[in-house]
Amino acid sequence: MKLNVRKTGSGSPLIILHGLFGSADNWMSIAKELSESYTLYLVDQRNHGDSDHSDEWNYKVMAEDIVELMDEEGLEKAFVMGHSMGGKTAMFVALMHPDRVEKLIVADIAPRYYPVHHEKILEGLNAIDLETVSSRKEADDKLAEYIDETGIRQFLLKSLTRKDGKFAWKVNLPVITEKIEIVGEGIDGEGSFDKPTLFMGGANSKYIQDKDRADMDRYFPNNHLIYIKDAGHWLHAEQPAAVIETVKAFLGE
Repeated sequence: MKLNVRKTGSGSPLIILHGLFGSADNWMSIAKELSESYTLYLVDQRNHGDSDHSDEWNYKVMAEDIVELMDEEGLEKAFVMGHSMGGKTAMFVALMHPDRVEKLIVADIAPRYYPVHHEKILEGLNAIDLETVSSRKEADDKLAEYIDETGIRQFLLKSLTRKDGKFAWKVNLPVITEKIEIVGEGIDGEGSFDKPTLFMGGANSKYIQDKDRADMDRYFPNNHLIYIKDAGHWLHAEQPAAVIETVKAFLGE
């Protein structure tokens, strides 16, 4: 699996993993502020961004993708941070290969199972006829029939590109549509990751709840939970300064 990676900065390695429908670009503004202290590896996970597409798509293979990337880059260990789906991938990396992760940061996701809640997004994306759509405006108009929020549509349409004179999705939309259940998959196993772990939630988000503490403590016994004020699920976009300050403090700059 060939992953597209944006590498920047200098210092201890920090791998950053985006969420569903996202890409490495989602974390570029954060990376700029961290690049003086860390070597950042901003990864497009498989079936996203400019990374390879594959019919095989689950957290175990996405975690192995990251370990293979570390091997290719000669990284014995790294700090690993992930948001939402990327946070789940990061948790799987830490649990499957605890010796390769120095510290773990999980942004606004817990280890539990989450019911599928992306039906409207998938309906909207699949409703865009790439054979006939002639402009991004036309694609946005079609998506607006399913999704009211302009910001969400703009985020999703970042994955729309041109290829051979036609529009195409960077995300592997057929596989994501077919296997969307895997995104909600919970941690299920006997192992644990005993090194420092930060769960960083958005104060206005419902992704990390009181009921999640038991699973967090079970799998990540050396964990700390903080909430970013005035932030929802997209905490790194809504409160970037607070996220940067929190990451630096946790990693020990």
